[in-house]
Amino acid sequence: MIIRILGEGQYAVTDARLDELNKPDSALQSAADADDEAAFHTALHALLDTVRRLGTPLPDEAITPSDLVLPDSDASLTDVQALLTDEGLIPG
Repeated sequence: MIIRILGEGQYAVTDARLDELNKPDSALQSAADADDEAAFHTALHALLDTVRRLGTPLPDEAITPSDLVLPDSDASLTDVQALLTDEGLIPG
């Protein structure tokens, strides 16, 4: 799966590793549901750090469609709330 972090780049994450993204994604969803700005930013940074840790960065010159697009680390709570589904940002 190709995951894009806006303003940063794309990462290839194997499907086997996607379950590891669910914990920070769930924390992000909970913080957004509670309108907890501090917890939201902590969870967003944790999710993005997990993608960076688990994924392999794709070269900037690679033109590959993204399966998922995540907001950048400076995204606002309101902006991310508009992107969230019942499954958070990461399906599954």
